[in-house]
Amino acid sequence: MSSVELTGPPQVAELDRGRGGPSGHSLASSRRGFPPLLGALASVLAGTVLIAVHASFYGNWMIDDAAITFAYSRNLADGFGPVLQPGVEPVEGFSNPLWMVLLALGKLVGLFDTGTLFGIPDYILFPKGLALLCCAAILALVYVAAKRVTPRPALVTVIAGAALAANSSFVIWCFSGLENSVYALAVTAVAVVTLCGVNSGTLLTAKVAVSTGALAALAGLSRPDGVIYAAAFPIVVALFTRRGGLAPAVRAVLLSAAGFLVPFGGYLLFRWIEYGRLLPNTAVAKAQPLPAIADIAKAGTVLQYAGWLLVAVAIVCLALVMQKPSKLRAGMVALVVPFGLSVIAFCVLQADWMGQFRFATPIWALGTLGGTIVIVETVRKARIRGRVLLVATLVVATVSSVDGFYTQGKKYRDVPKTPFCSVVERDARVTNGVADLLKLPDSAKIGVIDLGGMSLVSRLQVIDLAGLADRVIADYLSTADFAGERQYVFDQVRPELISLIGSWDTTLGFAQDERFAREYEVLYRSPRDPAAFGDVGVWVRKDLVRDPAVLAAAQKYVTTETQKVVAANSVAHLRSCGDILRPGQTPAR
Repeated sequence: MSSVELTGPPQVAELDRGRGGPSGHSLASSRRGFPPLLGALASVLAGTVLIAVHASFYGNWMIDDAAITFAYSRNLADGFGPVLQPGVEPVEGFSNPLWMVLLALGKLVGLFDTGTLFGIPDYILFPKGLALLCCAAILALVYVAAKRVTPRPALVTVIAGAALAANSSFVIWCFSGLENSVYALAVTAVAVVTLCGVNSGTLLTAKVAVSTGALAALAGLSRPDGVIYAAAFPIVVALFTRRGGLAPAVRAVLLSAAGFLVPFGGYLLFRWIEYGRLLPNTAVAKAQPLPAIADIAKAGTVLQYAGWLLVAVAIVCLALVMQKPSKLRAGMVALVVPFGLSVIAFCVLQADWMGQFRFATPIWALGTLGGTIVIVETVRKARIRGRVLLVATLVVATVSSVDGFYTQGKKYRDVPKTPFCSVVERDARVTNGVADLLKLPDSAKIGVIDLGGMSLVSRLQVIDLAGLADRVIADYLSTADFAGERQYVFDQVRPELISLIGSWDTTLGFAQDERFAREYEVLYRSPRDPAAFGDVGVWVRKDLVRDPAVLAAAQKYVTTETQKVVAANSVAHLRSCGDILRPGQTPAR
C-alpha cells in the first residue's frame, strides 16, 4: 500500500514537507488577485489559439460519420425525435448522445443547421467552435490540476496547450465533427476532480464522490467505452484508504456509483424504451470482440505515435517524482489511474478504419496533463548539470515528436478520410438528381454505405447497408451473416437505388449474388481503385428503367455529375458544400 494514503475521511495522510511538496506550492497558492488570474487566462488562451491554428490546417473537413449525429440532432430539434430521418423507425445509429444533444441545443438556439455564422456555414462552424470551447476547458482543467501540485501552473498549461496543439491525432479528431472533444473534456474532468480531492483531503466527501460519478456518466454518454471511467474513483479510493477508513471509503464509492448510475441508468432506460436495446445499434453492427492478450500491443503503437524518446523522458521524470511522498506524488497517482483506464479502453476497442488513433484522444489529454507536470517539476528541482542534460534531451525528443506529428497531419490533410461534404455532393445530391429524373417518390429507398451526408440531404428513405442505423442489418452483421443481409435487402427491402463505395460490393457479397446482377442495372461504376475516394458505384432497380432511353439518360447523368465531384475532391475537405443542407438538394440547386 502506498505511503500516500487517507487516514480517514476527509483527511489525507501527512505528506513530506520537503522541496517540491506542499510548502513549495503554498506560497504560490497564497497569492490572490489579478496577476494569478491573468496568468491563468493567458496560458489557457495561448494554448487554445495554438490548437485553433492547427485545426485550421484541415480547413472545413469533417468526417462523414459525424453527419450521422448531425441528422439525429436536426430531427430531435425539429420535433421528430432522435431518428435518422423523419418518420422512420427509431434506431440508435449514433453512439454519442451527449454530443448529439449539444448539437440539437445549438440548432434550437439558431446556431446550428440554420444557415451561416460570420459567413461560414453553421454546420461547420458550430461543431468546430464547440470543440474549441471544449479544448479551452481542458486547458483550464490543466491549470486547476497544476496549481494544486506545482508553483508553475501557467507554465504547465502553456506547455500542455502547445503539446496538444502539436498532436495531429488530438486536433484531427477533436475537430472532425465527432464527439472526441467533449469526451476528452469529461475524462479530464474526472481525473482533475479526483486529483483535487486527494490533494485537499476531501476525496471521500459526498461532493467529490458524486461529482466523479456524474462526470464518468458524461464520459459514458459521450462514447460507449467511456463507462470505464466509472472505475477511476473506486480505484483511487482503494489506493489511498487505510483499514481504519474502510467504512467511509465504501460510503464514498457508493455515492460515486450513484452519481454515475442515475444519469447513465436513466439513459439506458430511455434507450430500452425508445430503441428496444441496451446497447447502441452501432455497437451491435460493429460486433466488438472480446479482449485478447494480443490487444496489449496496441499501447505500443500509441507510444510510437507520440514519440518513444519523449515518452521515455516523461516516464523517467514520473519515476523521479514517485520516489518520495509528496502532494505531487499523490496527485500523479490520482492521474495515472484514469490514464491507465484510457489505455485499457484503447487497447480493448477494435481497430478503427478512420485512422490517426481516433480512440486515443483521452490518452493524449491525460498523458499531456501528467507528463507536462512531472517534466516541469523535474526540471525545476534539478541541479544545473542535470537540468541542462534534461532540457537538451527534451529539445531532441520534442523536435522528433513534432516532426512525426507534422508528417502525420500533412498526410491526413492531403488524403482525408471520407469528407462528409464530398458524400453530400457525390452521393446525396447526385442520387437526388437521378431520383428526380426517374420520378421516384420520396418514399423510395436507397441503400448506402456512407450514411452521414446521405441522411442530411437525401430525399429518399436511406437504408444503411453497413448496419449502423438499421436494426435488422446490424443483427446480420453482428454474426457476419452476409447471406442473410443480402436476402433481406434483395427480397424484402428491394431499394430502388443502391450506392456502394470501395470494395463493399465484394465484402457484402453483392458482386457474387446473382440477384444483384439480375435485378439491378449499373448507372455508374468507377475504375476499381480502393485507394481513391471516387471508387464508387450506383445501381438502379431494372424495373424502373425498362425504357433504354431512360436508362441511358440516367447513366449519363450519374456518370457526368459523379465525375465532377470526384475531380473536385482534391480540395473537398478544404471547402463547405453550400450555406445550408436540406433533403432534396441536387447538383443544380
